[in-house]
Amino acid sequence: MPGSAQANGEATWPKDVGVIALEIYFPSQYVDQAELEQFDGVSAGKYTVGLGQARMGFCSDREDINSLCLTVVQRLMERNGLSYDQVGRLEVGTETIIDKSKSVKTVVMQLFEESGNTDVEGIDTTNACYGGTAALFNAVNWVESSSWDGRYALVVAGDIAVYATGSARPTGGAGAIAMLVGPNAPLAFDRGLRGTHMQHAYDFYKPDMASEYPVVDGKLSIECYLSALDRCYSVYRNKIHAQWQREGVDKRFSLEDFGYMVFHSPYCKLVQKSLARLVLSDFLSHPRPNTETGPFSGLEAFREVKPEETYFNRDVEKAFMKASTEMFDQKTKASLLVSNQNGNMYTPSVYGCLASVIAQHTPQHLAGQRIGLFSYGSGFAATLYSLRVSQDATPGSGLDKICASLCDLKARLDSRRKVSPAMFAENMQLREETHHLAPYVPQGAVEELFHGTWYLTRVDEKHRREYSRCSLNDDLPLEAGLVNSTTATEHIPSPVKKMPRLPASTAGPEAVTVSNGDH
Repeated sequence: MPGSAQANGEATWPKDVGVIALEIYFPSQYVDQAELEQFDGVSAGKYTVGLGQARMGFCSDREDINSLCLTVVQRLMERNGLSYDQVGRLEVGTETIIDKSKSVKTVVMQLFEESGNTDVEGIDTTNACYGGTAALFNAVNWVESSSWDGRYALVVAGDIAVYATGSARPTGGAGAIAMLVGPNAPLAFDRGLRGTHMQHAYDFYKPDMASEYPVVDGKLSIECYLSALDRCYSVYRNKIHAQWQREGVDKRFSLEDFGYMVFHSPYCKLVQKSLARLVLSDFLSHPRPNTETGPFSGLEAFREVKPEETYFNRDVEKAFMKASTEMFDQKTKASLLVSNQNGNMYTPSVYGCLASVIAQHTPQHLAGQRIGLFSYGSGFAATLYSLRVSQDATPGSGLDKICASLCDLKARLDSRRKVSPAMFAENMQLREETHHLAPYVPQGAVEELFHGTWYLTRVDEKHRREYSRCSLNDDLPLEAGLVNSTTATEHIPSPVKKMPRLPASTAGPEAVTVSNGDH
C-alpha cells in the first residue's frame, strides 16, 4: 500500500520514497497563441511554430500565488481522501513573491487549522524555476532521514509567469502542482542518481520588487539552459555507470535507458532542441558510434565538435533534431500537453510535463519505466534525475490511482474559456497597475473561476490578503474529475500505524473565508 511503513517498525531506510499522488491546477481562461500573433502584429507561426505554443493560461487579479497554492493543496487532499494531520512537512517552491518575509507556506497552513495540526516542517524555497525541485528534494530527504516521523510530506510548486509587452510575453503561463511524498511510492526516486549544476549568471532575474515582470537576456538564458543540461547529463551518466559497475552490470548508459525524458519547458520548441542536445551528448561520448545505420547515421561530420561551441550552431541543431525525431515522438512529445496548452508555469513546469506523461498512458504502459527529469532555474541552478515507475499496475495499486487521478487532464484543459487577446492585454495591464496596491478590491469575475478555486477577495490597508473559495458544485461540467475520479473517495492511509481521522467534508458554500492573519 503506498505510504505504508514496514510492519516490523524497524529503523530501516524507507523503501521507494517518491511521489504517491499528484494534483495540478491551472487558470480557467486562456488566450489563443495564433490569435495573439495577429494581435501583436508578428508573422504567422512566430509563437505557434517558432515557440511551439498553442494556448497560454493566465490569471485575473482574482488569483495570486497564495490562492493558487491553496487551491491545489485542497484539491489534492480532497481527491485522495487525506486528512491534514497526516502531513508532517509542507514545502512550497515558487518565484512569485508577494511578500519579502511571510512565506506562501504559512498562508496554506490555514487549511490545517481545523485538524489542529501545526507540527508541520518546511518553508518556501526560491530560485527561479528550480524552487519546486529543491522543495521536492527536501521532502524526499526528510522522509529518508532521522527527522522523519512517519507522516507524509507535501510539496507545492506554483507560479504566475507574466512578461511585459514584447517578444517574451507569449512564453508566460500560470499554474500549480501539489505532490504527496512518502515511501512505497508508484513514482520512486532513483537513489543516488542526480546530476546537478549550479553557476552564477544574470540570464533571467527579478530585481524590481514593485513589478511582476522579470529582466530577461533571452540568448544568454538559452545558453545557460543548454550548458546546464550538458553538464547535468554528464554527471548523471557517470553516476549511473558507477552504480552499474558496482552491481556488475557491463553496459553504457544512453537515452535509450529512459522510458520517457521530460524537461523544464519555457516553451515547447526548446524542449525538442534539448532532447536533440542529449542525443549529441550520447554521440560525442560514445567511443565508437555507428554512423552507417541507426540513430547516428550520417553524423560523422560532427564527431569533433565541442559542445560549448554549439549552443547556436544551426547545422548541429538541425542534424540532431532530425536524428532524434523518432526518440522525441516516443519519449518526450507526450510530456508537452500542459506546456503547449497552458504555457510556462515556472516551478511547476517540469512536473506539469510529468503529469502530462502519466495522463496519456495506461498504468500497464508506464509500469517499470525509468523517467528522466531535467529541472532548470535561471540564475542558475539545474538537476537531472530519474524516477522509477512501480511494476504493480493492477487495479487499485498506487500506480493505477495516480493514473486515474490525471486521466481527465486533457478534458480539464479543454473545459477552459478562451479570452480574446485584447481582453488578455487588459488583464495584464490591470495586474501591472494594481500589483502590490493596498488597499485593493479585485475586479475579476468570480463566477468565471473553476469551482473549488480559492480567490482573492481583498487586500487591506496593511497589505493583508483575504481569500474565499468558490463552491464545489457537482452540476458544473468543469473539472468533473474532482468529484467523479475513482480516487476521490478512496482513502490513502498514513504511513504511521495509527490512522488519523478523516476531515469533515469541505464542500460547502462560497462564503468560506481565510486571510493572511493579523500579524
